[in-house]
Amino acid sequence: MGTQMAIDRIAQAPTIVSALRAAEELAVEAGRDPGVRTLRLLTAALAGDDDIIVLAAVHALAEMQDADAGALLCELLRDPRPWVREHAAWALGQSMPQTHAIAALIRLVAGGGFTGMLAQQTLEKWSSPAGETLVVALESALLGGWDVAARTRLVETLGLVRHPSADAPLRRFAFDTAESDGVREAAIAALGQRADAHGQSELERQLDALVDAGGRLGDVARLALIDLDPPPAAAAREGLTVAQLFLHADIDPSLSSAGAGDNGGIATLLVRLGDALLSTDDAPAGLDGAGVAVTRVLTLSRGSVQAASGDLLTVAGTASGHVYGRVPLGTASTGSAAAWPLRVAARRGIRRLLRAAGRVDVLHLRMADVGSLAAADVARELGIPTVFTVAPDPHSVIASMDRSGALTRSGFGAVDQREHFWFRTRLVQGLAASASHTVFFPRPELARDMRELVGIELDEHPDRRTVVAEGVDLEVIDRAVAAAAYPGASPDLAEMLDALPAERRRLPLLLSVGRLHKVKGMATLVATWAGSALSERANLLVVGGDLDSPSPDEREQLDLIAQAVPEDAWSARGLLIAGHRPNDVTARWLAAARLGMPGRAAPGGAYVCASMKEEFGLALLEAMAAGLVVVAPDGGGPATYVLDGDTGFLTATWDSARLEEAVDAALDRAAEAAADSDGDLARRARRIVADRFTIQAMARALAPVYRGVAAAEEEIVRAATGIPA
Repeated sequence: MGTQMAIDRIAQAPTIVSALRAAEELAVEAGRDPGVRTLRLLTAALAGDDDIIVLAAVHALAEMQDADAGALLCELLRDPRPWVREHAAWALGQSMPQTHAIAALIRLVAGGGFTGMLAQQTLEKWSSPAGETLVVALESALLGGWDVAARTRLVETLGLVRHPSADAPLRRFAFDTAESDGVREAAIAALGQRADAHGQSELERQLDALVDAGGRLGDVARLALIDLDPPPAAAAREGLTVAQLFLHADIDPSLSSAGAGDNGGIATLLVRLGDALLSTDDAPAGLDGAGVAVTRVLTLSRGSVQAASGDLLTVAGTASGHVYGRVPLGTASTGSAAAWPLRVAARRGIRRLLRAAGRVDVLHLRMADVGSLAAADVARELGIPTVFTVAPDPHSVIASMDRSGALTRSGFGAVDQREHFWFRTRLVQGLAASASHTVFFPRPELARDMRELVGIELDEHPDRRTVVAEGVDLEVIDRAVAAAAYPGASPDLAEMLDALPAERRRLPLLLSVGRLHKVKGMATLVATWAGSALSERANLLVVGGDLDSPSPDEREQLDLIAQAVPEDAWSARGLLIAGHRPNDVTARWLAAARLGMPGRAAPGGAYVCASMKEEFGLALLEAMAAGLVVVAPDGGGPATYVLDGDTGFLTATWDSARLEEAVDAALDRAAEAAADSDGDLARRARRIVADRFTIQAMARALAPVYRGVAAAEEEIVRAATGIPA
């Protein structure tokens, strides 16, 4: 194709998503022809006003493996555009160590954030060929006047350098009582990864002394001692062990925090799915002997250092059932968007839990986030095959913002620095490519969307691809609908409705459940409702978010909601902001929205999902199971189960006018359904969910995927070790 033609293809790409995909072709061409003319073309591209071409040129330079291209990449670490510096730090990881870049990368690490994580990742990749040089550079940097947070990041980076010369400074930082606790914790955690260090017995003695002293340092030292121990021998177990994770949620079996922070639908899904997998009994006998059913599920989420130690004992001692393990990330309130700098802590915690489990047959990854990034590294190290659920995220968000004009090519760099779109799209591709099996959500045009958005051809290796719909626990919804007929079924909702003016208690409810995050569109929904006649037709109940201690994302949405409706006028105008509620409570509220609450809410309410994109939509399925008319995004998974114009309405939720029109139509349809004493619409909606979208159906679809991956991995091991079948 040639470098110039590849640049032209990016410039002529009709959408931002297609331009991002064309950028990969430029990198390939630059690697194929690393000559003087290619360098000139890329240098000229860096000076342009198309941010996507600029960033494509940065990554293309890394593929040239040329001294002049490497020198130019080093110069870009001082570029006035911060998003260029960020991508240069990332791209350098694809090249051989560049001595002139080390100091600049160390400064970026000290600065922290996503850019610091990328710089640290590059230095880690360089640590094998240039370990001693990196140790000297980091020790020199630590003599500077950095604050505690920066010093902690630099010591953590020192701990990633495997060269023996890093051992002594790490011990000095770990056991120096004059050092800050943050720096000491970073050094202690790093020492746990150095089982081959000189004088390990003395190291263990020092760590034991910290454990005896107690406190947080003692907790970190206890985990380091566990890391230093050789992994336990895998006990013989019947059945399969499947691990799954979502590190941005406080996942617990009771689902008490669903809807707070990042504790959205996936937290609920993992609890329900883990339980359902264990009750799936359709495993065929005879797949390499008996015991091929899933008998143990390990669900990993975030948690405290103290809880992590106890979880290790539970995980190691549980031979069957659904067991939970927590990964200490240093802070419990970090949302997914800000968690990238926790990559090293996440990797260590995941590795510790998977080793404690003794044998893990399959690791299922679902998100293009720091948890999956870290877990994929651990899976490679431990030889665990992965299954990856491929969703076009952030691809769908990019496409939606592109259509609405919120994202442009000339402004892409600044938005990317905040949203990390480029990195996340590449991470999706990398996780899919390394997975033993890929899973996809059903979509009306699945093959087309995967090809155009993600670049995956579904007809390639069809034996390693499966379409699996997500599912909900229908029993929870059915109990809620049955209970709704009894007075006092939802006293907490009744109390909120009693605070409304009397005239508003004759109106039905519009209900929306989800995280308070801009992708979920809660503020857009409130603004659309408040600025239109919808506010005269129905009250609006928003469920989700931590109202007492909101995260930055939640605070942003609450501020936007307050701009649309001042907080002191919420009740008077019919706006109810409820915060997060347990899953069973939310189910009762869905039933109340449909059936009404005498004297408090009229029947004939509707459910609204105003998400910018929705890959599948568990809350939507729960609303349909409760018999509610729904409004949903017209792209992605909802179109596979919402009967447009009947059980719900599909619309461009990012367009306020079209969202208003769809909600208005949904209220009309809900009023018709409420007047129908036979409840035909509600039965149809529930039947759609019952027939195709239960958690039990999801478990039955995934169980053979896990069995197949485990069996294929066993064949690979036998072939590699010469063990006869």
